[in-house]
Amino acid sequence: MELRHLQHFVAVAEDQHFTRAAERLMVSQSGLSASIRALERELRAPLFVRTTRRVTLTEAGRALLGEAERILAQVRAAHEAVAAVQGVLRGTLALGTEQCIAGVHVAGLLAAFRRRHPDVEIRLRQYGSGTLAEEVAAGRLDLAFAYRTQADTDQLRSASLTTEPMYVLCHPEHHLAGAAALAPQDIAGEVFVDFHPDFGPRRATDAAFAETGVRRTVALEVNDVHSLLDLVDENLGIAVVPRHFRHKREALTALPLKGTAEAAYETVALLPPHRATSPAARALMTLLETGGE
Repeated sequence: MELRHLQHFVAVAEDQHFTRAAERLMVSQSGLSASIRALERELRAPLFVRTTRRVTLTEAGRALLGEAERILAQVRAAHEAVAAVQGVLRGTLALGTEQCIAGVHVAGLLAAFRRRHPDVEIRLRQYGSGTLAEEVAAGRLDLAFAYRTQADTDQLRSASLTTEPMYVLCHPEHHLAGAAALAPQDIAGEVFVDFHPDFGPRRATDAAFAETGVRRTVALEVNDVHSLLDLVDENLGIAVVPRHFRHKREALTALPLKGTAEAAYETVALLPPHRATSPAARALMTLLETGGE
């Protein structure tokens, strides 16, 4: 099995189109098709369902995709490791992060990394924590800053960044604003503003309510922090968020959420196994651990 066959297969899977993949790879469409056919012959299974408009993965293709991505990521890491031994860090740093993650100033960290390693191309993607874990495990991201969604596995490890309790945010004129602290049962019937279920704060809040057996309904669901704060600021609902969110809109009232685990929200750096961690990812983590010095 040749690496170029795997590269061609992944490109077609991503683009879901032979012509677009061929253009991106700068190869002829006939050559790309021949490469895929050779891979299918070797594996003795069709990898794509082909139509006039698009191609989709077969069951065998879906099984191969994750492994192919991991193999290509390890090959890329091997090339970058050799370059690092020669004294120059090159290649690509593919980083993922959630919005407003605690424990790391992502923009500042990347700026310090670029000053130190100008030959490394930085690529940044923003997703929810569940998706970030999948992207790192599949080798599509070198590392990610996210809410902890799972225990470490043989494809994914984590390094803790910080832990913090959850707070209830509400408008100063909301009837809950005068409380000293609130438990899930105190707010179960309220109108909730919250993030998409893949986002870390939503996962932490859902876990806190599940821990106490209290049900709630999210009426206003958003995908960005500013929208959440705006809705609470207009007294349209309340939100349960990590403690550091209370500093983003000082006019709102922030009340501790009691009756749940004190360290309800843990953010981590998600990384592949040590053997598959790229030199760029290791350099970024070293920079983070030393405070950017």
